[in-house]
Amino acid sequence: MANETFVGHVDGVLPGDRFEDREAVKAANLHSDNQAGISTSKDTDGCWVANAIALNGGYEDDEDHGDWVRYTGAGGRDQSRKNQVADQDWDHRTNAALKRSYDRGYPVRIIRGHKAKTKYSPKSGYSYDGLYAITDLRMVSGKSGWQICQFDLHRLADVREELTDVERKVEAALADFTDQEKFPETRITTVQRIVRDSSVVRRVKELYGHQCQVCGTRLVGGDGQGYSEGAHIRPLGKLHRGPDIEQNVLCLCANCHVRLDKGALYIADDWRVIDRAAAAVQPHEEFPELNRSPRHNIGTDYIQYHREWWDKQLSTS
Repeated sequence: MANETFVGHVDGVLPGDRFEDREAVKAANLHSDNQAGISTSKDTDGCWVANAIALNGGYEDDEDHGDWVRYTGAGGRDQSRKNQVADQDWDHRTNAALKRSYDRGYPVRIIRGHKAKTKYSPKSGYSYDGLYAITDLRMVSGKSGWQICQFDLHRLADVREELTDVERKVEAALADFTDQEKFPETRITTVQRIVRDSSVVRRVKELYGHQCQVCGTRLVGGDGQGYSEGAHIRPLGKLHRGPDIEQNVLCLCANCHVRLDKGALYIADDWRVIDRAAAAVQPHEEFPELNRSPRHNIGTDYIQYHREWWDKQLSTS
């Protein structure tokens, strides 16, 4: 099968999966190249973005701390001595692609190789270690004195095969019964599901004090604690492949969350929150602007994706 790399998780591949060589990594659609560190693919607008990086002892300034990585961009390296002999720049195609993924909030797959010689690297071959968010980038002077493009990446939620909470309770309850004649044979199966990074949603909720970014409502429970929901603008999962990062999450009340998920609300380029039904009747009605914290860098690509996807769905219904 032809290699078809894209941004996000690859169906059928789980963090921890091992591969014999780079050919096998490429065949699994995890990385687009057999040698380069940065894997790229074209986005919907035809621009190159980065979707994966391979950590395999390539650059002297790389740092691998397990849950986070400091990664050196491409270019300016002596292949035989493994050190920098010239400056890097943002115009290099793969550096520009990785920077564009940072700007758009795209996650990056990390593959670790045995040549990196860190405690997180496999002893042989390659291992897939899940999705990471690019959290910062900079141009700095490296160990050899040359300017390098440097990226910080932090681990995101994994896709794992595991029992759901309900299935675990059923399994525990069945273990208490010994009269098998009264209870039919029960089989506990595993399912594959997305384990969301709860810290991402929690940070967004705390940023707004549980106040809905759309209607301004702040729900309070009987315990006096605020209640809100984290809404992914570009949905997670196979169909949409939205990333589980703060740029893709809004703090909403339950009502506005459902309306956003169903396409009843969408966000315009000028950040007005449009009620689709009201706009159809009164197109010149004034709609409120989305409440945005200066510390919340909402991805405009996700806003546009949500709006255009629902425009298409409703135009064909």
